[in-house]
Amino acid sequence: MIRRTIFNFRRGLATSVSNPLVIKNNTIETSIILSRSPQIIRDATPFEKAYFDYREKLERDESTTLPSEFYFKKGSVAERRWKHEEAARQAAMVDPSVSLSEAVESSQSIWEKENEGIVAAAKIEKKSRTTEADIKHDMKSLDRSLQNTLYLVVKESDKDQWHFPQGPVDTAEYLHEAAERTLRDRCGVDMDTWFVGRQPIGFYKDMNAVSKVFFMKARIFAGQVKPSKEISDFAWLTKEELPNYLSGDYYKAIKDSLSDI
Repeated sequence: MIRRTIFNFRRGLATSVSNPLVIKNNTIETSIILSRSPQIIRDATPFEKAYFDYREKLERDESTTLPSEFYFKKGSVAERRWKHEEAARQAAMVDPSVSLSEAVESSQSIWEKENEGIVAAAKIEKKSRTTEADIKHDMKSLDRSLQNTLYLVVKESDKDQWHFPQGPVDTAEYLHEAAERTLRDRCGVDMDTWFVGRQPIGFYKDMNAVSKVFFMKARIFAGQVKPSKEISDFAWLTKEELPNYLSGDYYKAIKDSLSDI
């Protein structure tokens, strides 16, 4: 216990591994699959939209008529707006090509234009699902691809290869301890991260190198990468973008551990 405490104290003062773990002539390394979860619900597929509309129309067809006089004051703005939307819904019920959601959205748009003075104070502005980072193709921003999971990949200064942040394991470290240290040493301390468990979720053996890499899973909640001198570049990528950066064998080793969303 004392030995490990002293070792961890020394690790806080240094960034290089003095005694790397070697097993059967293979250097043991740990790699961190650091992800940012989706920030908004993804867009529904055409099939999902058609199914939801079918269910909504079926439920509406089988439901009782809404007693509007019970919910709205006669002649009020709320009643007039509801009647405007209800007329759009009735038209959509007899037109299979128009969904109820589209009908209501169109009705609301027309109502707001016709009654601009009434709704100006209470109007709710919808933000675009496409961010400025998406428009600028800023691969370093965490504000891009809000519907998808993003994964951190880095490129080391002395190599022309992209991979997840990784580094050697010291003989006095557990895998999860080495992963936490590696992420801190290479990507800075300005990230609020959480490691999902202490066991690796994947394994990769580079046939052209004498090293074995064990992948640890982690999530980022806040902050941003501040790369060390060992890192020349970094990017936050979706699963679909990873094959454009990672080698084929490397991606194949971890693709099943990545989220499809």
